[in-house]
Amino acid sequence: MTAIRRNVRRGLVTFRRVVRGVTRRLYARWRRSIQVRVVTSTLVISVIVVAVLGVFLQLRITAALMEAKTKTASGQLDEGLAAVRRDLANSAETGSVQSVVNGLRARSGPSGLYEVYIRDTSNEFVDGWVTNGLEAKSVPRRLREELRQASANSQFTTASTYGTLTYTDRERPSQRGLIVGGTAGKFELYYLFPLTQEQRTLTDVQRTLVGVGAVLVLLLAAIASLVTRQVVIPVRLAAQGAQRLAAGRLEERMRVRGEDDLARLATSFNDMAANLQDKIGELEDLSQVQRQFVSDVSHELRTPLTTIRIAADMLYEHRDTFDDPSVGRSAELLQSQLERFESLLADLLEISRHDAGAATLDAESVDVRDLVLRAVGDSQTLAERKGSKVVLQLPGEPCMAEVDSRRVERILRNLLVNAVEHGEGEDIVVSVAADRDAVAVSVRDHGVGLRPGEGQMVFDRFWRADPARARTTGGTGLGLSISREDAQLHGGWLQAWGEPGVGSQFRLSLPRTAGAELRGSPLPLVPPGAGNSRPLFAELEVGE
Repeated sequence: MTAIRRNVRRGLVTFRRVVRGVTRRLYARWRRSIQVRVVTSTLVISVIVVAVLGVFLQLRITAALMEAKTKTASGQLDEGLAAVRRDLANSAETGSVQSVVNGLRARSGPSGLYEVYIRDTSNEFVDGWVTNGLEAKSVPRRLREELRQASANSQFTTASTYGTLTYTDRERPSQRGLIVGGTAGKFELYYLFPLTQEQRTLTDVQRTLVGVGAVLVLLLAAIASLVTRQVVIPVRLAAQGAQRLAAGRLEERMRVRGEDDLARLATSFNDMAANLQDKIGELEDLSQVQRQFVSDVSHELRTPLTTIRIAADMLYEHRDTFDDPSVGRSAELLQSQLERFESLLADLLEISRHDAGAATLDAESVDVRDLVLRAVGDSQTLAERKGSKVVLQLPGEPCMAEVDSRRVERILRNLLVNAVEHGEGEDIVVSVAADRDAVAVSVRDHGVGLRPGEGQMVFDRFWRADPARARTTGGTGLGLSISREDAQLHGGWLQAWGEPGVGSQFRLSLPRTAGAELRGSPLPLVPPGAGNSRPLFAELEVGE
């Protein structure tokens, strides 16, 4: 029994899964297809309308058949009552009554359209005379009482009802029938009409209505499908064209047929695509000119910059020999600004290579922890000058990945310099983590933070959260932009999170294997306890 229950349970689970899968697919089809929704709605509405009309017609036909049957029965009863009054006015003998009953029954013909039952109300010992073994109880007692009460007020009266006709022969099945009765003196005459033929007629009518209704519903669904298809196909083609256009296939156009609304839609789509192609072409040309201009200017500035650099180095080396101290100070200022100008020129050349698609990746397998340590070492002096302490959270095992060491170090230096710049002298927390597919480095500061929407803007070129705030670390305004380009060149992510007054965190996520698709990051973008106070990170520092 246990094995049977287990198999039954497994079968039910499998059945539920299949039903859920089919339901999901049908629901997805319903949501994605206008044609399916229109056809289904038309089908449901058609079924409801056809069902209502079918029930109405069935009731009307049934009422008409019963009304005709009742009229026929009433006419037959009037003839029978006249015969009873004529033949049994002066005789109530059993033989005479039975002969009258048989005579009335013979009028129904060989098909036996009805049965006859006569009852002498003055004879309490005989329960009447019937034909063909009909049981007297086939006449409902309420019909007899109705005739008895009506006859007390009128000499001639009739009544009718529906009942079940039963026979003394048990092999003969009972059947529904119409029962009409009337009084003629002391006699009660009842005609019992079987409704077998009417039931057959109603069954045939019902089957016909169901069949015609089903065909009508299917025809309406087919018509709705065809009509909807004529509208949906052009819209579907327009959607496919828009998807190809969004994918960069600017030459995509729709075929224009006729002069109706759909043709105007196709024409408008083609005009939009042509205008978009022209505008994008103009923007690409302008962007190419700008990139070429930046590249050319950067290269052309190298020669005079080299000459200026030689002269500045000479002045800087002899700054102590000048009689005027302001001249020596000017030499130092010239030296620092030349270094910043060289950094800016180098960043412009690097960003122009990314824009031109000429940047290449020199990947090798390295331990990301070593890159973090070198970047922290390069930024340590700046952090100490700003009063910030760099706290490292490094795993104990190596975090190997195929990356371009130069580019990753540059990303980390830019993130550390940015954290020191906006960290307000608070600690900088650098975390490293790895899983089977990716490595990640996060740089967390507790400074001014980022306002909503600035998480993406921070990577724009020359963007500043506060334009009035001067750069105190000598940045060029291109560091984070170049860092994002370097991360994307690796197939990785560079993301930012921040809250005003709480600080910000930048997360670099890279695939372990060069060229692999990055599906997730081993570090969260939002730091744990971001809404808490700083002592949480103080505990981390102590744990290290």
